[in-house]
Amino acid sequence: MRRIALLVAVSVALAGCAGQPFTSHYADALPGFWWGLLHGFIAPFSLVGSFFDPAIRAYAAPNSGWWYDLGFVLGIGGLTGSARV
Repeated sequence: MRRIALLVAVSVALAGCAGQPFTSHYADALPGFWWGLLHGFIAPFSLVGSFFDPAIRAYAAPNSGWWYDLGFVLGIGGLTGSARV
């Protein structure tokens, strides 16, 4: 059991060091809040599509950071109805 826990811990630590390469495709403008909102709305469809085409991603990387994340979370919440007050 300890070996499995150690293997999982090392795997998670190494995965945390992984990074996305910066591509020239986003050199002019990184996806921001509005793209994050759109990607949040279409995330379930992107997930299904990613099973058939590995080029499809639900989350844009690199992105503008906090604003993209906020839009993505609001998009996911708006789609599922979790954004109710």
